[in-house]
Amino acid sequence: MNSEEEFYDAETGLESDDSCEVSFKDALVLERKQENGVWERRKTLPAEMISRNDFSVWSILKKCIGMELSKIAMPVEFNEPLSFLQRISEYMEHTHLIHKACTLSDSIDRMQVVAAFAVSAVASQWERTGKPFNPLLGETYELIREDEGYRLISEQVSHHPPVSAFHAESLKQEFEFHGSIYPKLKFWGKSVEAEPKGTMTLELLKHKEAYTWINPMCCVHNIILGKLWIEQYGTVEIVNHSTGDKCVLNFKPCGMFGKELHKVEGYIQDKSKKKRRVIYGKWTECMYSVDPKVYDAYKKTGGDSKKLRQSCEGEDQDEKPEVHETVTVIPGSALLWRMTPPPANSAQMYSFTSFAMTLNELEPGMERLMASTDCRLRPDIRAMENGDTESANTEKERLEEKQRVSRRERSKDEEEWSTRWFNLGTNPHTGAEDWLYTGGYFDRNYADCPSIY
Repeated sequence: MNSEEEFYDAETGLESDDSCEVSFKDALVLERKQENGVWERRKTLPAEMISRNDFSVWSILKKCIGMELSKIAMPVEFNEPLSFLQRISEYMEHTHLIHKACTLSDSIDRMQVVAAFAVSAVASQWERTGKPFNPLLGETYELIREDEGYRLISEQVSHHPPVSAFHAESLKQEFEFHGSIYPKLKFWGKSVEAEPKGTMTLELLKHKEAYTWINPMCCVHNIILGKLWIEQYGTVEIVNHSTGDKCVLNFKPCGMFGKELHKVEGYIQDKSKKKRRVIYGKWTECMYSVDPKVYDAYKKTGGDSKKLRQSCEGEDQDEKPEVHETVTVIPGSALLWRMTPPPANSAQMYSFTSFAMTLNELEPGMERLMASTDCRLRPDIRAMENGDTESANTEKERLEEKQRVSRRERSKDEEEWSTRWFNLGTNPHTGAEDWLYTGGYFDRNYADCPSIY
């Protein structure tokens, strides 16, 4: 595959309709049906983002330097109106890439699309400076997208340490995608660092292949003063356990002058460690693939040698660099993935993508079908989404106290918490400890679900 056209149909999802202004009031209208009877998902939230202008971040965080933030109660002004379980489901925004990989006959071609999917899974974090709500123990979230051919279930399986497990599967038995995540958040004075502990596992069932990887580090800068901005960095290794192929991706740190901001570069090697493809692009924009010989020749001819403008004044690395240039496409490259532009109202909506806008929406009749532990039923998240900060804080404190009381009662009775949909086991591909889906959620038998709200 040496032409961009061969992968151009890997462009993401639905285009945003900038020509149509949707009011907040319109977003609450329930009679939204398309001509074919399919539910038309909302394009905005019920209320604009809660202002943080009058809120003193430093008053809370000055006591937290070097500490793990998951153990500290935070007011809702820090948050966005989604649970972390819903944030996890955003990995599925670009499921079309998995479907694409399933259709390809060559393992290297499949690997480069899987690599694009791994990058796309973190793309929605761009400019998402709000913290998702910590899930309560036993909290769940289901996501069914029949039009995109998959369903997902996630559960908060541990509170200390906080562990979220998820399992997604194709409706046509083409793939399974699962993992358990223990996000460690630390505050370092001017930034908050998130270490996404936990392995992602993607199984392409038709090809009998399993891929695993761990997501890159994430850092939110300028927590105290200045404009918040996000950087992802670190090495991500994607391993095909069936063929021995490997993709090594380097999410580059910003650097002093910002010239590496958002850049991702890497390569695919086969089981004999021969480089087969070079992968490059930006996790905020797009990813390309090119033959290693073409890439090396391009570098030798100075194709990438023009100097980037020094976009960061001074030497303070926490200052946000301005992005002056997008990805320079090497001739002969194939486009693997391109991010869909955010909706026109994204800045007023916690920088949500069109996909994220829909995640906390309750379609008519859904409450009768889903588990009582589903986070769309959480009153604090719902209040924040509706712009009611006071109620959101009150409900958040109530739920956290209810969780503490339940924990004390279990401790007094020497009772262990029992997970409902996942069990702790061993990942068959890595041999590491992992939370694995036990099945049965979509049988709709929720009689023994705990009362957590």
